[in-house]
Amino acid sequence: FKKALLAIHFHNDLGLAVANSLAAVECGVNIVQCTINGLGERAGNASLEELVMALKTRRDYYNANLNIDTKQLFKTSLLVAELTGIAVSPHKPIVGRNVFATEAGIHQAALLKKESTYEIIKPEEVGQEGTRLVLGRHSGKHAISHKLKALGYQFGDGGICDGFGQHVS
Repeated sequence: FKKALLAIHFHNDLGLAVANSLAAVECGVNIVQCTINGLGERAGNASLEELVMALKTRRDYYNANLNIDTKQLFKTSLLVAELTGIAVSPHKPIVGRNVFATEAGIHQAALLKKESTYEIIKPEEVGQEGTRLVLGRHSGKHAISHKLKALGYQFGDGGICDGFGQHVS
């Protein structure tokens, strides 16, 4: 029985296709039929990128062998979206453009201190460019200071200084 190939194929009608796939892997299924971006009839199928990253991130639990270059997931998702004409939501897990972006000051401060606080995976692991700190009304001094430093300015209690130590009004 250990040599038998067991395959599953879930639809996402209730938004549980990836969860059901993970449960099936936990029970010994060794083939999961899934699709890029979760495309498929009705509500779609299990999303390959979500399933792969869940299995990779929790490799110690699922003990699944993967032969997938996860750094190609984002690029592949974009290609599938372009070829099918079906746009990917910016909030789609793993491959959405906003997945690694945050405007909340408390999140930004924590990310700058230790990325793993809010990012269970690194953007580069899936082919995204990196974390984006979006400056807006919810941003705090840590993100603003970080951005100013990247632009060559220093931010401190005395105000803003340019790269030569001169105060900027």
